[in-house]
Amino acid sequence: MNSKFNKELQELVRNQVISSEIADRISQYYDTKNVSKPNQLFTIFGVFGALLVGSGIILMLAHNWDDFSKITKTILAFIPLLIGQCFVGFSILKNKSKTWKESSGTFLFFAVGTSISLVSQIYNISGDLGAFLQVWIALCLPLVYVLRSHAVALLVVLFSTYYALEVGVWEYRSDKTPWMYLVFVLAIVPHYWLQLKNNTSSNATSIFNWAIPISIATSLVTFISKDEELGFVMYITLFGLFYTIGRLTVFNKIRILKNGYLILGSLGTIILLMIFTFRWPWKELFNTWDYNSQEFYITIALGGIAIGGIGYAIVKQGVRAISLFQLTFLIFWILFFGLSQIESLPMILTNLLIFVLGIVMIRNGVNTFNFSILNYGLLIISILIICRFFDTNMSFVMRGILFVMVGIGFFLTNYRMLKKQQKKESNQQKIIS
Repeated sequence: MNSKFNKELQELVRNQVISSEIADRISQYYDTKNVSKPNQLFTIFGVFGALLVGSGIILMLAHNWDDFSKITKTILAFIPLLIGQCFVGFSILKNKSKTWKESSGTFLFFAVGTSISLVSQIYNISGDLGAFLQVWIALCLPLVYVLRSHAVALLVVLFSTYYALEVGVWEYRSDKTPWMYLVFVLAIVPHYWLQLKNNTSSNATSIFNWAIPISIATSLVTFISKDEELGFVMYITLFGLFYTIGRLTVFNKIRILKNGYLILGSLGTIILLMIFTFRWPWKELFNTWDYNSQEFYITIALGGIAIGGIGYAIVKQGVRAISLFQLTFLIFWILFFGLSQIESLPMILTNLLIFVLGIVMIRNGVNTFNFSILNYGLLIISILIICRFFDTNMSFVMRGILFVMVGIGFFLTNYRMLKKQQKKESNQQKIIS
């Protein structure tokens, strides 16, 4: 415990705010808490150390690799795997610290991939990169729960994303869908949920709050094969699901910047809707689509999960807790499936929808005295106005006037918000005094 805190305790004792016995109990409590709390920085350095050691071993072997016999190469290929297993076993049997488990798990994760690739190279075992990644991830997945390792869980998420992109996008003339990606992500969910429930505000949880939605959003493109038009509906449904997840009560205790679901859901929804405020998507992209396609079934599945999440939120928090952002994907479904053949109408309604979303954000920012939310709403409306400059034959003078009006609107809204907040704080101080 730092000296500044000790001085504060001593000052409280001198001023007879607390007794010396209470000060000693407080000091002992925080000493015990700090001892039991793992050193996060040391854990990070341990993981990076394991990565560097593993890389160094691989480089040393690679330098003289061609001079070894096949038997020697085979033995050397399994040495990193055996070393990693020994470290992991030692960490489990001796119940070592979190740093030991994270470091040994990271080392073994890469040792498994190294051994598989070396054996394949030695005996000329054919196979593509996607199959290699699939086997590697499947073998290392149990380490997440054996060691309760956040580092291995994060590596599984990252390499699962790489696997999905390799199979679904990068592989030459590939028409495969990486369904195993869903298995890998779902296998991580129990570990992530326990971490989210027990350590909501920890740095590890915050990383997963961003890594998992980014991985899912990145990999969703690999599930789009023929009906690219439905891909837009898939993504806007996914972002609606993200926003609903981000508004669950478990995320109420953390700052917005640590809530990747809420931010990605909001930004993704606005960006996609901005595209459809123009006339050309409705005229050029939407011709026909197949209701018996993979993309349509995935859209329905995502929508069903999102609607279930909205229903759960209504039961737990009431109808007033539901935001328009959570319902936006349903409105877009109506525009896409019901009105896309009607010229100009879906475009006009999309513009109106974004404008209303901006107003909702401004109102939420004013009600909660949150300048970030307030300016986000103003930014949504400003971008919408800027986008309309490209659709109209408005003169440069009129465009300049509109820019000035938007800038004045930013200034006046923030100024009034600041004055309102200062007045509220002043009233609170008067009540206290």
